[in-house]
Amino acid sequence: MIMHRQNPFELFEKYYAKILEDKQNTLSNAVNLATVSADGQPSNRTVLLKEWDEQGFVFYTNLTSRKGEEIANNAKVSLCFYWTKLDVQVRVEGVCEQVSDAQADAYFDSRPIESRAGAWASKQSQPLKSHAYLLKRVAKAGLKLPLGKMHRPDFWSGFRVVPQRIEFMQMKDYRLHERRSFELVEGDWQEGLLYP
Repeated sequence: MIMHRQNPFELFEKYYAKILEDKQNTLSNAVNLATVSADGQPSNRTVLLKEWDEQGFVFYTNLTSRKGEEIANNAKVSLCFYWTKLDVQVRVEGVCEQVSDAQADAYFDSRPIESRAGAWASKQSQPLKSHAYLLKRVAKAGLKLPLGKMHRPDFWSGFRVVPQRIEFMQMKDYRLHERRSFELVEGDWQEGLLYP
């Protein structure tokens, strides 16, 4: 690995800005999140990236969901973005930290009222007898709104994935892809190339 200082967030911003320009792609912030269960079983799902900066990548969820429980047991996770329009994959390995209550409150308050009611109504990852039952729970939660206000439930918050490794793969012809790997070593990002 070539050892020199480099900031992977500048490269991420370049790609992410391009993908956000595509107004037809309504899920440009979709990212695959992989966690591991207590017995070592990996699981993954798509979440939505809501914020990011050099401190990490933020998504929000029900803390009692399967991913929430797995993160509580083992905070090491990975993210994988794949942007077909750019032929780029970005992999992030890091550790989850829960965001502050103030940050979670601010994001929760910015959501549509239906999404806030849904957060209260959903027992995420638990068995559900019917979709109609979920809709009844959402309607009931909506009736509890005092003048359109609804505070964030204690079981709902966000996680910041604090990266320790970030890899960018630009797809090329004949599978001769360009893989750039950034690893955080003693506070500095060190860059190298990897065989495809």
